[in-house]
Amino acid sequence: MIGFPLRALCGTALMVGLAACVPTTTTSTSGSNRALAAPAKTEGIYLATSDSGFAVPAVPAEKVPDEFERQVVDFDTAEVPGTIIINPADKHLFFVLGKGRAIRYGIAVGKAGFEWSGVANVTNRKPWPTWTPPPEMIDRKPELAKWEKGQPGGPTNPLGARALYLTTNGRDYGYRIHGTPDWWSIGKNASSGCIRMINQDVMDLYGRVPDGAKVIVLTRDGKMPTGLKLPPPAPKKAKPVPEVTPALASPADAATPETPVTAVATPGVAAADGPMSTPVPGGVLLPQPAAAPEATSSTVPAAVAAPAAPATTAPAADTSPAAVAACAVPLVNGVCPQG
Repeated sequence: MIGFPLRALCGTALMVGLAACVPTTTTSTSGSNRALAAPAKTEGIYLATSDSGFAVPAVPAEKVPDEFERQVVDFDTAEVPGTIIINPADKHLFFVLGKGRAIRYGIAVGKAGFEWSGVANVTNRKPWPTWTPPPEMIDRKPELAKWEKGQPGGPTNPLGARALYLTTNGRDYGYRIHGTPDWWSIGKNASSGCIRMINQDVMDLYGRVPDGAKVIVLTRDGKMPTGLKLPPPAPKKAKPVPEVTPALASPADAATPETPVTAVATPGVAAADGPMSTPVPGGVLLPQPAAAPEATSSTVPAAVAAPAAPATTAPAADTSPAAVAACAVPLVNGVCPQG
C-alpha cells in the first residue's frame, strides 16, 4: 500500500523535471523574436503573378533564407490585432494576429546613418505607387534628377507593387513600408530609412492592414522606443559661386582711343581718383569735357610759338630839306620811305 503512493509521487516529480526542459513558445517583442514553435509556412507564395496589368516576377524561394520567408509564428504582445511591429535588428516585420500569433515577414531596413525608431500610423496606402526622390537623394545621386517630377508605378519602380505611407503625429517624415524589385536586399541594411519587402509579401500585407494601423519601429537593439528618433539631417552642399568673366573689348573698341576726361574742381569735394571732381546727387562723379584752348593771334600753336621780340624805340624820321631833295620816291607823310 505504501509502494503505490510512493511510485505515484516519484512519477509526478519526474514529469515536473521534464517540463522544465521544454522551451516556452512565447516570443517577446525584444531580443531575437525567433519563432520557437514550428512556423506555418505556405508553399508557392513567391510564384510569378499578374496584378493590375503589371507582371510580378517570381522570387526563387530557395534563395530566400528561411527566417525571411513569410510565415505565421508565435508572438506574445499586448498590442491589438492589426498592429505592425518592426524589429530592425532582426530584419523582421510582424503583423499581429492576436492570441499570441503573428505573421512574420523578412524586410530590409535603413543603412548606417538612416536608422530611425518610434511610433507611426498608416495614413495612406497605394498600389503601384509613383516614386518621387526627395531633393536630398537627388543631391547624393544626380542621375535621379530625371524623376524629380515622379517615376510612374511599375515593376522597376523602387516602391514596388504597394506602399504604406507612415506619419507621426500627423507629420510625414518620408518613411514608407513598400515593395521592391530587389528581393535579394531583404535581410540587409540597404534603404534610406524605408522598410522594404518582397513584392508578394507587401501585396499580402496590404490586404490585411486597416487604415490608421499602428506601426511600432523598435530601436536598433530591439527595444521598445520611448519616442521618435530620427537620423541627423544630411549636411547641405554649398552651392558653387558663379565665376564672373570680364567682358572682352571688340577689335573696333580696342582700336578707338578713349576720350580724355578732365575733372572740374569743386571746393571741398574730394575726387574718386584725383584731387577734386564735380558731385551730383547720389554721389556719382560726372566727367567734364576738356577746356578748349584760348585763341591766339598767331597761326602757330601757343605751345610752340616763338617768343616775342623785345620792344625797341624807332629812330626819328629825317625831315631836313637835304634829305627830302635826295629822296627818289614820293614822300609819305612828309617822310622819305627810303630813309
